[in-house]
Amino acid sequence: MKILFVCSSNVCRSPYCEFMFRRMVSEDEELRGKIEIDSAAVLNHSLSLHPKSRQALINEGFSAEELDAFKSKHLKECREVFDAADMIIGMTRWHKWLLPKADKKKYKTLSEAATGKYRAIPDPFLAPNQEVYDRAMGVIKEYLIKFLKRLKEEK
Repeated sequence: MKILFVCSSNVCRSPYCEFMFRRMVSEDEELRGKIEIDSAAVLNHSLSLHPKSRQALINEGFSAEELDAFKSKHLKECREVFDAADMIIGMTRWHKWLLPKADKKKYKTLSEAATGKYRAIPDPFLAPNQEVYDRAMGVIKEYLIKFLKRLKEEK
């Protein structure tokens, strides 16, 4: 299974999901080696992680080298990543409307994938400090834990 996390610019929420969920899957005996994870932008094109996202991931134990190797991807430049995805997980319902028609049927929001109920994941891009930013990432992490559990139940 190939899962693609998307957000507006692929600098905050979706890369955080990519790194965290890849780790969660690699640490799970049932799912290890069965799921490929990637991330991309559906709106803006940026080149690297947001500094607060980088710090949040360092706080989660990722190395600076791992994070420095990350290159943001965008729908218009990596069409093959979207085509290959079995599931596209976004942060809000409006991300779905930015996708090509063929990809809409593969789309769910993270909250829907995790709980079956919709709740938009706010964009922390303009968070005034790391503490506020990290709280937003904590919400994402909780949804990722629930999403992993749900995937295991469906297997």
